[in-house]
Amino acid sequence: MRWRWVAAVTGIVCGVVKQLDLTIVYESGEDGWIIASIPQVAGVFSQGATRDEARANVIDALGLMLSSEPVDVADGREREQLHLTIAA
Repeated sequence: MRWRWVAAVTGIVCGVVKQLDLTIVYESGEDGWIIASIPQVAGVFSQGATRDEARANVIDALGLMLSSEPVDVADGREREQLHLTIAA
């Protein structure tokens, strides 16, 4: 899987483009289920009845793991938003 990310600052897209390669690992589970995980991101795993379903589910799990935290602008931390796009 390849990730391409572009940093956006105050609505202006910067010229920063990098690639992050991740690997989906498939294993046989109980009762015929297929377990899928992305070892580079701890805690990202899922399952499916088929390889395609396991793949879609683990990509959803990755999206949930990388979802943004609720913003409390009063906490004083500086933030910069990144937009990730899956090119799989």
